[in-house]
Amino acid sequence: MTHYLVTGVAGFIGSHTVRRLLDRGDTVYGIDNLNDYYSVQLKRDRLALLEGRPGFEFQQLDLADRPGMSELFANHQFDVVIHLGAQAGVRYSLTNPHAYVDSNLVGFVNILEGCRHHGVKHLAYASSSSVYGANTEMPFSIHHNVDHPVSLYAATKKANELMAHTYSHLYKLPTTGLRFFTVYGPWGRPDMALWLFTQAILAGQPIDVFNEGKMRRDFTYVDDIVEGVIRVADHTAAPNPQWSSSHPDPATSFAPYRVYNIGNNQPVELMYLIEVLEGHLGTKAVKRMLPMQPGDVPATFADVDDLIADVGFRPATTIEDGVGRFVKWYREYHNR
Repeated sequence: MTHYLVTGVAGFIGSHTVRRLLDRGDTVYGIDNLNDYYSVQLKRDRLALLEGRPGFEFQQLDLADRPGMSELFANHQFDVVIHLGAQAGVRYSLTNPHAYVDSNLVGFVNILEGCRHHGVKHLAYASSSSVYGANTEMPFSIHHNVDHPVSLYAATKKANELMAHTYSHLYKLPTTGLRFFTVYGPWGRPDMALWLFTQAILAGQPIDVFNEGKMRRDFTYVDDIVEGVIRVADHTAAPNPQWSSSHPDPATSFAPYRVYNIGNNQPVELMYLIEVLEGHLGTKAVKRMLPMQPGDVPATFADVDDLIADVGFRPATTIEDGVGRFVKWYREYHNR
């Protein structure tokens, strides 16, 4: 039995991850600040599925609260930290940059310091496909250079990877970054396209289709993300003995450091996602075609070869099945 700290437990991926850990008999101490970036009630409803379960404790705590985070690590002995708490969203970062600095940079330092000083055996943390930024070579590989982010959100996630490497090097803290690709599914985020489209279509309102519907995303079902997260968290990062300082591999290191993509490895055009959604809802969408938004990228596509090689897992849920499960949950949750 492993004792985990999981951050962002009232979030989309965090709540699913904790349920899976508890199902297999682990103990989890969860934190979340329950901020109002989106519906606090939705976060409380996710949390309600966890509270009262054997092996789970919750504390409302902000990652940027340095004394509070120090006390958390001092009072508990965590074996593994799964860090999923963050300020998410590309477009929100254009108008609220300080929220990303507080949560994603200051908060991440507090996580690193807690792990460093209290003997945590492995830190697995959420990065993002957004780090690929201006890259256009497909599929996106963890072995590609990612030095050209196109949003502050992406820049903070790239910074997390750099900060983690520093701690892996200086303090031999094993760290693994997980670049998630467009996660969707039941209990998802209301600011994501699938939720916004479903909400608008059922209300008879038009949907905003950016880049004239030509965006392509590697939509990844939440159960696949969680399976990847837990397998990687169980697979403690180790130094790469073949790593070369003259030809440095961005995904590995002489230090106990790793980065992985977790994506479906099958990009879907936005217009096809809408068609699948219309089929499950039994209603056609009224589409408002708009140009690409600042900070967005035209396509994402995950190379997951290293994930398969190291932990034996490849995401495989089809967009048709995944959207169907989301629609079923959405109707039940909203009594629609």
